Amino acid sequence: MAEAVRARDIVLLVDDSPETLSFLTEALEESGYSVLIATSGASALSIVEKVSPDVVLMDAVMPKMDGFETCRQLKAGPAHAIPVIFMTGLSETEHIVHALESGGVDYLTKPINIDELRARIRVHLSNARSTQSARIALDAAGRHLMATNGEGRPLWLTPQASRLIHDATGGDLDVVWLTSEVGAILKARRHEAAAGAAAPLLPVARHGKRLFQLALLERISPDELLFRVSAANPVADDEVLRQNFPLTVRESEVLLWIAKGKANRDIADILGLSARTVNKHLEQIYVKLGVENRASAAVKAAYVLHDL
Repeated sequence: MAEAVRARDIVLLVDDSPETLSFLTEALEESGYSVLIATSGASALSIVEKVSPDVVLMDAVMPKMDGFETCRQLKAGPAHAIPVIFMTGLSETEHIVHALESGGVDYLTKPINIDELRARIRVHLSNARSTQSARIALDAAGRHLMATNGEGRPLWLTPQASRLIHDATGGDLDVVWLTSEVGAILKARRHEAAAGAAAPLLPVARHGKRLFQLALLERISPDELLFRVSAANPVADDEVLRQNFPLTVRESEVLLWIAKGKANRDIADILGLSARTVNKHLEQIYVKLGVENRASAAVKAAYVLHDL
């Protein structure tokens, strides 16, 4: 009995064996999947340039370009988020490790058990959708985030981060170039960290021109780093506030210090104002931001300043 699968679930089947292609195509189509077929690594990469499958079933052993190299090239391009499940008669531990290191999410040995294959496809489709939903949510919240492995290769980007890098470089996202640049920066950063230097902002440049910069937020796992992507020449914080709220220059300065947790008396000293003048500015800030107290104003300002 065919399983209920959404119409957009497309499986790209990559194998040079006609018998395997025929067997798996029939089984997957009976399960409700749309199946695309590639008989070589090169044709698989060509298909992915035109159509974005939801999952790839990849034979490891193929002539000319094997499945491992095909997967590496797939993961180095815009389709890097598509889950790849390897299928092969190779069952040694070194082959399994090779498949996972090439970017695969799972590994099945031939002959393929159809029920097991269906179950694994369901799991990886669900995981991929959850990850994509999280990235869409981050993007909707205005987050410019990118995750890389320890060598600098991008694992995923929110759409906003991708657009910022695209605009900065003036072309499509060149994953090979970006990996090289971020990898070099991370290598230099390790030397700086060992020497006790602090470098929170990591500029990415080409031909001597700054394109954008990265701020390392945290190490998610031993081989996954999370960065915030920002413009090469960021706008001053008070100007950012003016761009997002109808504030005067002085009001934006007061709000900035409110967001930093300063008391009215401290703000007056910093800006060379009287406490009464700071209070007057605060009254106008509350009205313009549509809030009733300094805590709410600080939250709104922080939301804008930190891309929350």
